[in-house]
Order: sequence, then C-alpha cells, then structure tokens
Amino acid sequence: MSSSATSSPNAPAKAAAPSLVLGAIGVVFGDIGTSPLYTLRECLKAAGGITQTNVFGIVSLILWAIIIVVTFKYVTFVMRADNDGEGGILALTALASRVAPERLRQVLLTLGVFGAAMFYGDSMITPAISVISAVEGVTLVDPHLAEWIVPISLVILTGLFKIQKRGTGTVGKVFGPIMIVWFVTLAALGLSHIIPHVDILRAVSPTYAFVFVTHAPGTAFIVLGSVFLALTGGEALYADMGHFGKRPINLAWLFLVLPSLVLNYFGQAALVLDKPSTIAQPFFQSAPSWALVPLVVLATAATIIASQAVISGAFSMTKQAVQLGFLPRIPVVHTSSHEMGQVYVPFINISLYAAVVFLVVFFKSSDNLAAAYGIAVASTMLLTTLLMYFITHDLWKWSPLKTAVVIVPLALVDAVFVSSNVSKVMEGGWFPLLAGGVLFTVMTTWHKGRETLMERMRSDNLPLATLIHSLCDGAHSPPRTNGTAVFPGGVAGMAPSAFLHNLKHNGVMHQFNIFMAGTTDNVPHVPDEQKAVVEDLGHGCYSVVVRHGFTEIPNVPRVLEFVQKQIPEWHYEPSDTSFFLARDTVLATGESKAMSLWREKLFAFLARNAAQAAEYYSLPANRVVEMGGQINI
Repeated sequence: MSSSATSSPNAPAKAAAPSLVLGAIGVVFGDIGTSPLYTLRECLKAAGGITQTNVFGIVSLILWAIIIVVTFKYVTFVMRADNDGEGGILALTALASRVAPERLRQVLLTLGVFGAAMFYGDSMITPAISVISAVEGVTLVDPHLAEWIVPISLVILTGLFKIQKRGTGTVGKVFGPIMIVWFVTLAALGLSHIIPHVDILRAVSPTYAFVFVTHAPGTAFIVLGSVFLALTGGEALYADMGHFGKRPINLAWLFLVLPSLVLNYFGQAALVLDKPSTIAQPFFQSAPSWALVPLVVLATAATIIASQAVISGAFSMTKQAVQLGFLPRIPVVHTSSHEMGQVYVPFINISLYAAVVFLVVFFKSSDNLAAAYGIAVASTMLLTTLLMYFITHDLWKWSPLKTAVVIVPLALVDAVFVSSNVSKVMEGGWFPLLAGGVLFTVMTTWHKGRETLMERMRSDNLPLATLIHSLCDGAHSPPRTNGTAVFPGGVAGMAPSAFLHNLKHNGVMHQFNIFMAGTTDNVPHVPDEQKAVVEDLGHGCYSVVVRHGFTEIPNVPRVLEFVQKQIPEWHYEPSDTSFFLARDTVLATGESKAMSLWREKLFAFLARNAAQAAEYYSLPANRVVEMGGQINI
C-alpha cells in the first residue's frame, strides 16, 4: 500500500496554483503568524528576565520547536494523512477508525472527540488574545490609551462576529495580500535588528537550547509553556488542507511564513539584548517611531484574519460533528453558492462571541490571556500524534520499528508541551479545559444517547418489510391515496413512527412510499452515484439507505433525484410529494444501562432543542407533515 492516505480527487487541480498559495497565506497562517506579538515577551517573563543565556536559549528553543513540530510533524508528516483530501482532528479520527482494530475504534472516537472539544477552546481564546495583543500597541503611542484597550478590542471583535453571517468569500479576497504585507513586515523588522547584531544568529545552533534547559531545568520547563505560544495555529495547517491542498500550504510555509517568523523572533531577541527596556513590548518597539501607528493598524488587521480562521474552523468542525453524530442538529447556513466549505453556524457564532467577550473582560490583557492559551492546542496536537500511530501502522503498513522511531519522539515532544502548560491551569488554563470538558460531555452524551435511542427504536418498532407485506397482502389493506409519501430519518429496516402514526390517524397509504434511513461514512464526500441504495419492498414501497460524507449536509429533495433513477415506474414531482417527519419527545426514565440519569436528562434536553428536522433535511416547508410521539430511554 502507498505511503499516503486516500487523496482528494481534486488534488491535481490544487497542485500549486498561485491563487491557492495566496489563499493559504491569508487563511491558514493567521494564528501562527501573529504569535510574534507576544511569544518572546512571555518567554522572557517566565525565564525571570534578560540574560544572554536566557535570550539565546529561548530563541533557539522557539526555532527548533517550530522546525520539529510545524515543519517536520505537520508539513512533512501529518499532512500526508489526508482523508480524501480533508484534514483536521475529526477527519483524522474518521480515517484512523477505518483502519484500526475493531476493539480500539471506540477509544479512537473518544480521543478524536476530546481533541475536537479542545479545538473549540482554542477558537474562543485565539480571537481574544490576538486582537487585544495588537490593540495594546496603542499604549506606545500614548500611555493614557491603556484604559481604552478593552473597549476598543470589544468593538473590533463585535464587528468581526457580526459580519460572519455575510460569509468569508468577499472578505477572503483581501486576506492574502494583507498577510503577505504582514509577513514581509515581520521579516523586515527582524532583519533591521539582526544586521547590526548578527551575533544573535549563533542561536540557530540547538546547543544554546540544550544549555538553557540543562542550566535551569525547572525554569526551562515553565518557559516551554510560553515557547509553545509560537506553535499555536500549527494544527490549522492540517485542518485547512481540504480547502487549499498540501502543496500550496507547503510552499507558503517554507518560502514565506517560516523565514519571516524566524527572522522576526531573532530580531526581537537582538533588540532586547541591545535595549533591555524593550522587554515590555519587544514586537512593537522593534519598529521605528514613525511606523508605530501603521504597525498597530496592520497588526490589528492580521489578528482579525487570525480570528476569522479559527471561527471558520469552528463552523466547519461543527458541521462535521453533527454529521458524525456527536452534536444535535444545528442550523447551518451556506454563505456561498460555489464553495460548499463556506458555512455559517449562527448558534456557534453567538456562543463563541459570548465566550470571547467574557475572556476579554475577565482577563483584560494579553499577558493574562497567555496563561490561558496553549493547553487546549497542546492537547489536540498530542492526540493528533497518537492517532497518527494507527495511520502509519495500520494504513501505511510501516514496520513497528519505523513507526516507533517517528511517533515516539513526536509524542514525547507533545507530552512535554502539554505538561509545561499544565502549570498554567490555575492562572487561566482552567478556562479552555472547562469549556472543552463541557463540550466533551455534550458530544459524548449525544453520541451515546443516539445509540441508545436507535436501539430502543429497533426493539420497539416493527420490521419494515414484514409490516408492508402484512398490510398490503391481506384482505383489509388500507386505502391508497395519490402522490408520494417520503419518510426521512428512519432506522434502516424498521418501520418509522411517522408512518405508523399516519396509518393510525389517517388510515391511508400513498401510492408510492419511500422510507429513508441515513448513514454517515468516515469519508468527507460520497459520490452522487453511490448516495442512495434502493430496495423494492413491493406494493409501491421502497426502502432507501442514504449515504453522506461527514462534510456534507443532507438534502433529501436532491437525493430523491438520484432515487428516481433506480425506480423506473416512479418520478419525483415536488408538488406531488409529502414529507412525513416524526416529532418525538424523548423522556429520561433512568432505565438505560448505558447512561446515568443526569446524562439521559441532558440528552433529552439536547433533543428538545435540536434544529427542526425539516430545516436540517432541506425540505420545502409547505410539503412537510409532522407527527408527534414519545420515546422513553
């Protein structure tokens, strides 16, 4: 078997088009590209001040952390594991669960869900710390503006979340050029301080990082928690792979982003050695006084773009989680008629906005927010490495030795970063852990609740084929009415409750009856010709198993167009079709052996507040009939 996972069918088209490289620069690297605003400052503060050993050792650690974690792990290694062209922790989980041993698949799903929950924590903190760190530059223009940092940040963030419903397509066209200007500026600022202090380039040698760690291992361990700030956004390279392809991201990283970041970090290091008083804001003070205001404006624009990237990522993650059965139905709005990946999720948008406002108001500065930043991302990175074990061992068929040589060192590096960030839990790291823990509980409860609900429906409902034959073969078959009745959202092989309610209350069957049961495959997209499998039950009744990928949103009317190709005697006519949906109320009884009572109640609450099935299935509102019932779990 080849050494890469299934490639996207669009991969050739994404080889290295300049527009894709530009798009990748504008979207993928916003988070990691704005890390120089605060990373070196936080590292030196954690180290206890400026000494040559500290500065050389820290900038060497930053350099080699970027090379090992971002360049080697993600760009060279993890991005080879694409799930039909898609990346990200849930896509990787779906891919790993396809090839892992059966007994481990539930464990892998749990790891993937935890990683996804931690990603949401990152999506809350990134906009807050990015924007507030950029706005803090105004204090160098006028110290009296310090009291305006929080209000200005809130205004910017409010505007950012308010425009989400318009989609990122139009705004995205200007992201790339702005970020190119940003990275060129980073490189220029760094070079302006490296050239007169070229001695700082000796820190390229990893011996300085080694000396720093061995000289004061306790301090170095704490500092690593701040060094990790230089890596936040590394997961985005993999998560956004499906939008741009591997090669455009690789080219942008190797030839622009990586050199710009390294030059800027080394330039800041040279500056603080030459002028220790700049330690409070080494990034902004690396610019000449005449360029300070334009730099603050440019930094603010870059941080808005960085925030946009994680917000869009949260929308995409939510769509995947709903399809994979880890979140209840949530309204998803497509903001582009051309790009299926551009979506807006109102509930997630308002939830993220509320969390970001809380973080800005509660923590008030990027110094304080830095303590909350890191542990969520570090946890996701560690889980990615663990999942990659199954890709290398079970999919790529690497030998145990080769797998261990690559996975073990990467896992150790990730574990060190997770451990070093644990020290920041009481200072603010509790927030992403709390948010992630709540989301993990919700996602696992919904997943287990759905399984329990499906088992209850299989035990309580009648086999569909048996029921159809008993109804239609007997002397007292129900009268038939013209048109087509479609029953979406059923359990494969079982009679849907909406059908039984219709028989009970209306006493009729339609001329044609189509019973649809949906499944989500562990692939991003299912080809149109494979979306529907039709079984003829006789008497004008058909059982249809509908397959979707985890990035696709069900569209029942569109699927019916594929179904009609397999039923010669039937033609889909929207005006002659009625959609029957079960509006069942879930009641927690405490009888389930799989869940405790409080989780049953949580599942029932989530079920009551899920989006309407008609909206989720893209059904025409004037053709929908809802029939209520009650299910005890």
